[in-house]
Amino acid sequence: MMSIGEVARQAGLRTSAIRYYERLGLLPRPDRKGNRRRYTEEVLQRLAVVQFARSSGFTLREVRALFAGRPYSEKLRTLAKQKIVDLEVTIERTRAMQSLLSKALRCHCLTLEECGARIARANSQR
Repeated sequence: MMSIGEVARQAGLRTSAIRYYERLGLLPRPDRKGNRRRYTEEVLQRLAVVQFARSSGFTLREVRALFAGRPYSEKLRTLAKQKIVDLEVTIERTRAMQSLLSKALRCHCLTLEECGARIARANSQR
């Protein structure tokens, strides 16, 4: 069993974030011993999922809806489908930016405007 401080240290979070996640229902209420929270190792795995979802653009409300409720509800399925669409849009935007940066690295233009005009011409010729 781990204290809240140990969980925070291992997860790279503040103890206040862990308490907040508990209030939101993202983490189950831990056992208590002498009025102190005591966590199992499983809490670190759950926090890893929460942090991964957050770094992927999910709000805490979305994380709660996706991972803290009944796993096969229609509401969950609808939200999951929408998030997949959102992620696909983000992936497309990221790939476009990656392409732009790759082109910029090969570019010998003197200004951003000149570079943009060349890229626009190249894209219109396709």
